[in-house]
Amino acid sequence: MPSLNACSGTIFILQILTSAFLAVLFLQSGIDKIVDRRGNLEFLQGHFAKSPLSGMVPLLVTLITVLELLAGVLSAIGCVLNVVMHEPTVAFYGAVISAFSILGLFFGQRMAKDYAGAAVL
Repeated sequence: MPSLNACSGTIFILQILTSAFLAVLFLQSGIDKIVDRRGNLEFLQGHFAKSPLSGMVPLLVTLITVLELLAGVLSAIGCVLNVVMHEPTVAFYGAVISAFSILGLFFGQRMAKDYAGAAVL
């Protein structure tokens, strides 16, 4: 059985799959936060009611929405550019913004003392 290093397209395929995954994940999440902003705000204000972030929920929801949409758009564009032109740079930046989004979500879960939610994230 050949090693993965022997396959010339292995990294290329992983880049495409990763950027496609991140695009779907963050575009869906960001769009949901826009479409149901009121429901998300109500849930999160209750979720963060006893945390130091309680007064900042609307601002933080806006910030994480922008990050998620940016991560999703960059990942989607990067996926297409990588397939068509073998240019992974935009997909890389999408992954970096995705990492910042995940860090923000993880930080919020920890501040809300939602340890189970942070573990699932």
